[in-house]
Amino acid sequence: MAQNYRIINLEDDLPTVEQAMRRLVWEVRTARKQGIRLLKVIHGFGSSGRGGKIRPAARRELETLQKSGHVRFYIPGERLSIFDADTRRALDLVPALRGDSDLDRHNNGVTLVVL
Repeated sequence: MAQNYRIINLEDDLPTVEQAMRRLVWEVRTARKQGIRLLKVIHGFGSSGRGGKIRPAARRELETLQKSGHVRFYIPGERLSIFDADTRRALDLVPALRGDSDLDRHNNGVTLVVL
């Protein structure tokens, strides 16, 4: 995997929503300091009872981080497509994203975060 692209799984260890949001903020801050350009956040979508509360909370948190300038933009997995303008911007910044298994799969259990 490229150095400027990292995957984090907010569902690891079945955290509470609060724990997952603390980890998300920590991961964004750490990645920015390390020069990472893109985070792929795995938060689940709730079909198994996991991720059902984390996904909307993560996207609300990312919206806040975007407004405060800590995140350039984010792409919900269901929009992750070569036909989406933000996805094309992310592909230009991080060409390794072209090999991501979720590209063009409309997976609402992930969100890409461009830093």
